Amino acid sequence: MKELSLVLGLLLAISTAPAATPSQTALAEAAAIPGQVLEDLKFSSAILGRDVNFSLYLPPDYAASARRYPVVYLLHGLTDDDSGWIQFGEVHLAADRAIAAREIPPMIIVMPDGGVTWYINDYQGKVRWEDMFVQEFIPYIDKNYRTRPDRQYRGVSGLSMGGWGSLTLSMRHRDLFVACAAFSAAVWTEKDAGAMEGPQYDRMFAPLFGPHPAEKGQVTPYFKTVNPVSLAGSISDAELKKVRYYIDCGDDDFLIAGNCALHLTLTERKIPHEFRVRDGGHTWIYWRTGIVDGLKFIGQSFHR
Repeated sequence: MKELSLVLGLLLAISTAPAATPSQTALAEAAAIPGQVLEDLKFSSAILGRDVNFSLYLPPDYAASARRYPVVYLLHGLTDDDSGWIQFGEVHLAADRAIAAREIPPMIIVMPDGGVTWYINDYQGKVRWEDMFVQEFIPYIDKNYRTRPDRQYRGVSGLSMGGWGSLTLSMRHRDLFVACAAFSAAVWTEKDAGAMEGPQYDRMFAPLFGPHPAEKGQVTPYFKTVNPVSLAGSISDAELKKVRYYIDCGDDDFLIAGNCALHLTLTERKIPHEFRVRDGGHTWIYWRTGIVDGLKFIGQSFHR
């Protein structure tokens, strides 16, 4: 009798359990369909005179639809390449989950290999990565993949060197990007940059910005034209406001001072932006746990 009561109780519990709603079922089904990752892709650049590697994330319904998608260009840091955000950042998994949960709109994520160019042209114009990106690469992506090829559906993001790149590209090409999300951006005030000298500067920055000025504490004229903190202080209010900015840097990150300086510069000029300081350092754990918020911020810019 005791066993019969147990069986009847179990059947009753099953029969009265709430059924999954259509939205819950659809969400579960969507979460089970991953997006597509394409690696080892190559683009032939006439400007650089060589191939440029890139990786790509296509949203889950890309292959089954004919629609066009907004696009985010996601830039890697120094010492990484176009595979970094996939291998270490697991951005494809984060995007799958966020799209399924409707936290971000379905989007194409493009990850180009920036080498050690800092995503700019060098001061002599010998290595013109920025020109390649703007004049060749973006048009190539728009032509070969189903993007929405308009500024209002294009964002840029990145970490460390890629954070610098995302800020510099969006500030200098405000006609191309609607939003920027910079993580742990490698940015400095002109004062801090002017204090850099010696072998480290000569090896890393002299090829980009030019030889260190003879006068101590100064920066090169070219540095001022590509440095995000300098640009934030020199571009007109109306032009800066064309792009929405999201800045995120850890409280233990060695780059926190430059990011705070950028935040203060934008604040003093009353330029709308979001500034986040979370617990953490210059690590992939920090960037993995923050990338969805950055994509969400950019995704909101795609809506009306």
